Amino acid sequence: MIRFIHLSDVHLGAVPDRGCPWSHEREEEIWETFRRVIVGIRKNPVDLLFIAGDLFHRQPLLRELREVDDLFASIPDTRVFLMAGDHDYIKEDSFYRNFVWSRNVTFFDREQQSCVEIADKQIFVYGLSYEHPEIRTPLYDEWKPQNKPGFHVLLAHGGEVGYCPMDFTRLAAAGFDYIALGHSHKPHTVCRDKIVYAGALEPQDRNDVGKHGYIAGEFDGETVKLKLRPFALRSYQNLVLAVDQNTTQYALEDMLRKEVMKRGGRNIYRLIIKGKLSPDNVLLPERLHGLGNIVEIMDESRPAYQLESLYRQYRGTLIGDYIKTFLKRDLTVVEKKALYYGLQALLTTKVLTSDRKRI
Repeated sequence: MIRFIHLSDVHLGAVPDRGCPWSHEREEEIWETFRRVIVGIRKNPVDLLFIAGDLFHRQPLLRELREVDDLFASIPDTRVFLMAGDHDYIKEDSFYRNFVWSRNVTFFDREQQSCVEIADKQIFVYGLSYEHPEIRTPLYDEWKPQNKPGFHVLLAHGGEVGYCPMDFTRLAAAGFDYIALGHSHKPHTVCRDKIVYAGALEPQDRNDVGKHGYIAGEFDGETVKLKLRPFALRSYQNLVLAVDQNTTQYALEDMLRKEVMKRGGRNIYRLIIKGKLSPDNVLLPERLHGLGNIVEIMDESRPAYQLESLYRQYRGTLIGDYIKTFLKRDLTVVEKKALYYGLQALLTTKVLTSDRKRI
């Protein structure tokens, strides 16, 4: 039985949500989560560790390479296979080029096909590294494993235009036992138990919703079995708050506090406000930022105007003509905002004008 861990897109050195109060915590948490993976391997050793590109968010510093190598050296019974991706590609003056790794580490140091054989265990690992920030040629599509018994693994990064495009149908039929992919931050399967994106170890931005961690796998000589191990310290989540005509600012803030408490105060939220409010009720969504790690607020709520009724009431006036331009149309989000904001402004102006006339 061969046991392995497949991870990718660690992005050491990244500062997610730069400018937000928690951004520097996130920078250190990315390092901490990577260290926790290594500590876990030290306690429960695996045979192989695959890192499918973008271990670093940018060109690694020499001290960072030394720290990472010290971590790898602490798990000497695990063979580590590492490649550079599009973020940490090997520049001409990169510290990657002359760095001497520990004996248990294999770094694919060129942008050309290479195969490393562990003869005593009949393990074959194929890979390359990016030497440019973009690769437009499908470098992997022609690869095939050697005609030898054993465990054949392809380490690959990309899969889209500009980043080493791949024909997954051809790769699935090529004969590899497992293809460990990197580049996409969302963990997902291309071909069951054969071609898998591990996803980012820690989510990197507000679009990286869902579970994040690494792939734990086993090869029994014939088949591969995989499982996603959630391991991130935090997650990005979409949090929807539903409002109605009775919702006040206090009620909205109370709803948010309770949801954050229920879901977890460490998580980072994209807040989406939906529903219809009383036309005379004004909410202040910007005040919600201080009630949790709110990275974005999308206010999709609308005043509860009865458009047909208002149109009949104001037919033949500027307000009626304005409403008529929007009726019986499938409105975009922007058009809906224009309708309601404009209508609110017109109705407020009418009230003020009427009040002056009475004075």
